[in-house]
Amino acid sequence: MSGTAATTGAELEEASARTLRFSILISAVRCTLTYVILPFAAPAIGLAAGVGPAVGIPIAVVALWANVASIRRHWHTGHRWKWPISLLNAGIIVLLVILLVLDVGQLL
Repeated sequence: MSGTAATTGAELEEASARTLRFSILISAVRCTLTYVILPFAAPAIGLAAGVGPAVGIPIAVVALWANVASIRRHWHTGHRWKWPISLLNAGIIVLLVILLVLDVGQLL
């Protein structure tokens, strides 16, 4: 019986780690696209220079969802690193919200 509980605990911990990796990956992709690739590549291939916010906003929404999901999963599973991971996710969420507001401001 204890083997099943250990397997379940390990599976939950792996699911928590996957959620964290996904949330950070989405946030990194959003920033890379919006602030590194699109400002240089979009004009080079004939797209408008202001396409960054139009791409960044939907990706930011997905990234915000992923970071919240990561926090929830880590707290739900009782992960031993839930506080540091929650603080990391919260920092990313704050930055994403700031960037989202700036992107919306550029579109208006």
